[in-house]
Amino acid sequence: MTRTARRQMHLAAHFPGVNSTTVWQDPRSGSQIDFSSFEHLARTAERGLFDFFFLAEGLRLREHKGRIHDLDVVGRPESITVLSALAAVTERLGLAATVNATFNEPYELARRLSSLDHLSGGRAAWNVVTSSDAFTGENFRRGGYLDRADRYTRAAEFVATARELWDSWTPCGRARPFAHDGRHFSVAGEFDVRRSPQGHPVVIQAGDSDEGREFAASAADVVFTRHGTLESGRAFYADVKRRLAAYGRGPDELKIMPGVTFVLGDTAAEAQERAAEIRRQQVSPQNAILALEQVWGRDLSGYDPDGPLPDVDPDPGGELAQGRVRIGDPLAIAAQWRALAEAKGLSIRETVIETSGRQSFVGTPQEVAARMAEFVTREAADGFILVPHLTPGGLDDFVDRVVPLLQERGAFRTEYSGTTLRGHLGLPVPVWNSGRP
Repeated sequence: MTRTARRQMHLAAHFPGVNSTTVWQDPRSGSQIDFSSFEHLARTAERGLFDFFFLAEGLRLREHKGRIHDLDVVGRPESITVLSALAAVTERLGLAATVNATFNEPYELARRLSSLDHLSGGRAAWNVVTSSDAFTGENFRRGGYLDRADRYTRAAEFVATARELWDSWTPCGRARPFAHDGRHFSVAGEFDVRRSPQGHPVVIQAGDSDEGREFAASAADVVFTRHGTLESGRAFYADVKRRLAAYGRGPDELKIMPGVTFVLGDTAAEAQERAAEIRRQQVSPQNAILALEQVWGRDLSGYDPDGPLPDVDPDPGGELAQGRVRIGDPLAIAAQWRALAEAKGLSIRETVIETSGRQSFVGTPQEVAARMAEFVTREAADGFILVPHLTPGGLDDFVDRVVPLLQERGAFRTEYSGTTLRGHLGLPVPVWNSGRP
């Protein structure tokens, strides 16, 4: 691939609603379940010539202190069902479904994904996620049977088995019997959906651990990362791309696309002001206390969100929410937060705002376009998965004001050159029965 082509970024749209990025109290915010919301965002992404539309998944409502978290989203439809409907109202846009590899089976899921690929003319993608917590597992027959150490081994075998099924049809359109006997799956029979238009649906993977990076290098086509800074992005990019050679893969066979947010303004100052207001909407008083309790492992509901941090230390063994992993050392995090709050005179809510995720690209459309292009040029990313803060119109401004500037720079396509998602991403079509994972 030429250097000019490599600088062309890939863009995807994440439907907001299942994360703390979404601002529900904004009067412009719409439904997270009406089909019109999904259609609006998908049509906007296709108008902007995006590579794909991305849906997250939640297999159980979040709870906190034994109660459903009041600010959680309920009623989100199942991803492949929504994307199958979107296939009828879009023509080129890729359709990516998040589906859990822990609580599904290879034959059934391979069949659903292959069906979506046929319905869409080769635009399907699977974002592979795993789960090791018993809280989520209670919704399923086998419960929390899977040890954390096994989640990637099962996911890797799941992906490999699905690809065996997709490859079980011959190039001339005949089904071959398949048989797989592994540690997690033992299946045999005949796959009843012929090979799809792009060979295999595109496989997306999210994970920053060493195991996750290795899994991505061995089995994924796209990596969905959390690295929002240039420095951390370049380090992650170099590390994952370096691992590809061990699996006989080239650097262009895996696209690295961090999930990012954006805030636009007519001036840099206006954009910064908007970004600050959005952060205050995202971190409500209730969410600030919840974030504090996740670190402290204690009931802190009696504290004022606009008051100082607690003087009591975190309980290292405390757990107030099932199905969530406490990240890092609570005592060390508390010490960092206290030092920051003391130095800047911050309240609980202000401290959470300061230390939690913030908008990745803030500025005028020209500034945002230049910064995004720099990430791709300097090999911190191959593109971006945009996560707007409003449902469903949060992407409109970006498509109208930033995409044309990226196109003027030669940093983004001016038209679709193909019809399949693999074609949009510049990924090779899998060789039938190649033996690759």
